[in-house]
Amino acid sequence: MTTERYRMFAAYNAWANERVYDAAAKLPEADYRADRGAFFKSVHGTLNHLLVGDRVWMRRFTGEGEMPDRLDAILYDDLKSLSAARRAEDARISHYIGGLDEAKLAGDLSYRTLVNPTTITHPLAFALDHFFNHQTHHRGQAHGLITALAGNDAMPSLDLLIYMRETGAGGIRG
Repeated sequence: MTTERYRMFAAYNAWANERVYDAAAKLPEADYRADRGAFFKSVHGTLNHLLVGDRVWMRRFTGEGEMPDRLDAILYDDLKSLSAARRAEDARISHYIGGLDEAKLAGDLSYRTLVNPTTITHPLAFALDHFFNHQTHHRGQAHGLITALAGNDAMPSLDLLIYMRETGAGGIRG
């Protein structure tokens, strides 16, 4: 059951990201880039941070891939390139999660933190819980920014249960 849940979270992540990116693409450029007081300032900064976080964690999980050196790094300056990188990272996440089994999930993960470098060790499953929760947290910020800029009709729901009903994941049907 556990590996199935993480596979569902990886698929949900890609689904939700597509919705956010589709809505962001409809914003005027000035609104997309404007500092709106969010932790990573703008929709653009927030979407870049999501990719930064995913790359940091995927490097920790796999030992491969880019490792940004700052949490506020702007990896891509234009939405088109950022969107393509997002899709590639979502595919990479799904591939990694698809290769996990219960024994790997029961194992530990050791890594160095980016801010105030320290070596941390804890169960891989806890790191994955954080990984997917972090995505949801910042994607929710992007959702809020887009909704504030363009209105409720411009930003579709990102609810996990909506995803499950639309896809049949978890045995839920709409």
